[in-house]
Amino acid sequence: MIVSVLLFAVGLVLLIKGGDWFVDGATGIARRFHLPDIVVGATVVSIGTTLPEVMVSATGAMLGQGAMAYGNAIGSIICNTALIAAISVAVNPGPVNTKSMKMPVIFFFLSAAIYCVAAYIMGEFTRPLGLILLTIFVVYMIITVRQGLKNPDQVEEEETETKDRTFLQDLFWLVVGAALIALGADLLVDHGTIIARELGVPETVIALTFVALGTSLPELVTTITSLRKGHASLGIGNVIGANVFNLVLVSGISVTLAPFEVPVGNLIFGRNASLLMDIPVMLTVMVLLTFPALASKKLHRWQGITLLCIYAAFCICQFAM
Repeated sequence: MIVSVLLFAVGLVLLIKGGDWFVDGATGIARRFHLPDIVVGATVVSIGTTLPEVMVSATGAMLGQGAMAYGNAIGSIICNTALIAAISVAVNPGPVNTKSMKMPVIFFFLSAAIYCVAAYIMGEFTRPLGLILLTIFVVYMIITVRQGLKNPDQVEEEETETKDRTFLQDLFWLVVGAALIALGADLLVDHGTIIARELGVPETVIALTFVALGTSLPELVTTITSLRKGHASLGIGNVIGANVFNLVLVSGISVTLAPFEVPVGNLIFGRNASLLMDIPVMLTVMVLLTFPALASKKLHRWQGITLLCIYAAFCICQFAM
């Protein structure tokens, strides 16, 4: 048990560091080909910060642990919104760029509607559904890149160490980062499952809490960095984009590789707790974060405090049931 906990922690560290090196290497290579910063940010960096979720969920699905893939996607969205974004909003509320927020919000709720059809009506996530989600991901990326090319001034250029590295060095960090992410995902899934079984906790609960928080650490770092530099709205944008990726990329790859039925963990009044609590909480926190901001063109401190309270209650309920 102690060994599993240590290896679980090692897996988290490898995921975080691997994702960091992967993004650095990929960004360096992309800029050597003179790609605009907006394109790099909307593609390479965004995908890189979501790689931990992709690898954990895909690995879980391939090992027949659909509960891990399912719980990690939903749990990461809840964690991103009700913890990470909530901290940013509670500490530094302010105006938001509604034009740049509308498109990812629309894509999120469109994808969530498809997700709900699979969960509530079909009762399973099939390979065709996975392909549909991946198609939405491609469309989302194309639109994001096209908008970015039309409005390059929306993204600030940051100082990088690209000039101090060679192409081979960038390629090295890209490969090493990808390898660490893969190894970290294996450790996280394997030992997360062992811990869950030892404690008698359902895999979905572990995925919705510990694994989701661990794989969301890149977004947490991004948000804290944005707060420190006085760009809170940038951190919120990254969180919303990551949530879209969790639904269409993370879930899409997992379901396409290994379709699975909606897992049953805890029960509420004899019904699947995931359908009665997890998905509704996911939708509720996204509504609370985005709708008031789109209506008033700014984020309010009450949103952050409310979301943090919801996240605390959600975690308590997961372990109390």
